[in-house]
Amino acid sequence: MIAEFRTASPGDAARAGEICYRAFKTISEQHGFPPDFPDAQTAIGLFEYITSRPDVHGVVAEMEGRVVGSNFLWKDYPVAGVGPITVDPAMQNSRIGRKLMESVLDHAFKEALPSVRLVQAAYHNRSLSLYTRLGFTAREPLSVIQGAAPNVSMEGRAVRHATAADLGAADALCRAVHGHARAGALRAALDEGAAMVVVRGSRITGYTTGIGFFGHAVGETDEDVQALIAAASSYGGPGFLVPTRNATLMRWCLHHGLRIVMPMTLMTIGPYEEPKGAFLPSILY
Repeated sequence: MIAEFRTASPGDAARAGEICYRAFKTISEQHGFPPDFPDAQTAIGLFEYITSRPDVHGVVAEMEGRVVGSNFLWKDYPVAGVGPITVDPAMQNSRIGRKLMESVLDHAFKEALPSVRLVQAAYHNRSLSLYTRLGFTAREPLSVIQGAAPNVSMEGRAVRHATAADLGAADALCRAVHGHARAGALRAALDEGAAMVVVRGSRITGYTTGIGFFGHAVGETDEDVQALIAAASSYGGPGFLVPTRNATLMRWCLHHGLRIVMPMTLMTIGPYEEPKGAFLPSILY
């Protein structure tokens, strides 16, 4: 059988989400790590959300009219994030995953998106090999952190919900740290009520779209990011991602009872600047 590829639609969410749950569960359990999703319905709910977003380009692979895999490109100029990419466990080693990746990369090229990024499970050698062959470069080792949010406050720093008036300062902060803004993700989080900011004096010195798997955070200092972590009531999904090289932030998390769940790797194609401040990436980048 030969796979055919087409644009994803909301009607694909149930089948593609169920495949995503089984695929990640199979791979993670083979390597002794917890699944990314607690059940199939959680994954399906995520796919209903993804396929409804106009800024996300989805691709599904079909065999004989039945979905067997999917991949998504989150477009937030100038950087696009990839994922989740999943293939039915019964269809592994059939080059479907490679073609799904090539499809979203082709779309990014046509959309003139300068940089494409993803976060890869470091224990999964096959995906690391595939992404490297396709041109991705490993940039940052990451650790997924989970646990009970520490009940602490950071002196001189107040955390509150973000407002539309904060967007300019948050964009400027992201540009200062990463060399680009993540305006699309920030606006979406603001609309959903998930965006938070850190205020020091009268200045915004940090923000997050949500401390969890799909959220990112940026701060002038480690203490600004720590304040955001501490202010969260819980951490969505498997946890939040911390750059493993940031030993200060890693030690702070461990000192406050949080634990390392699994290793991951940030990978990129196209322009990339070494960050110049504290940050937490999302599962996309």
